[in-house]
Amino acid sequence: MTYCDYITTITGDKLSLHKEYHDNHYGFPIENDDELFERLMFEINQAGLNWILILKKQHNFRIAFENYNIEKVANYGERDFQRLMNDPGIIRNKLKINAAIENAKVILKIRNETGSFRKWLDIHSEKAVSPEEWTRLFKKTFKFTGGEIVNEFLMSTGYLPGAHSPQCPVYERIKLIKQYETK
Repeated sequence: MTYCDYITTITGDKLSLHKEYHDNHYGFPIENDDELFERLMFEINQAGLNWILILKKQHNFRIAFENYNIEKVANYGERDFQRLMNDPGIIRNKLKINAAIENAKVILKIRNETGSFRKWLDIHSEKAVSPEEWTRLFKKTFKFTGGEIVNEFLMSTGYLPGAHSPQCPVYERIKLIKQYETK
């Protein structure tokens, strides 16, 4: 089997974490809003850092943010903010933690307007939005969402192509899932 180039360059302990994410998560469509929120927060937290750090801390993030329950995170106050700032298991960056809380609030508003975060993404995807337009939309809508964060989020959730090379076996799995979803 021929995997994506970046997987073939990873060795040692890092390989199993990367391979698990590559083979079972990266590029796959996500239905659940809490999981979409989680993926957005992973991409935001990765900004300026190594992806392996996020993969190593993903369990800690889920505990700290209560499984990325959007309603709960949207209601976080100062006490929760301080709890997160003092949690050594996550990335303790004020801007990133604030983005999680504020973006959860935005997603609740999106749900009220469109029914779900996924539906909001689908609506914009159907408009044939370019990567640049996606970035402008996200910057206007969410906190801490630059071009690389937005593009990686959209690739990692199947909205933009490029997550896997065509010769990668995962590419075909995702292609079949997407064909099934459109039927």
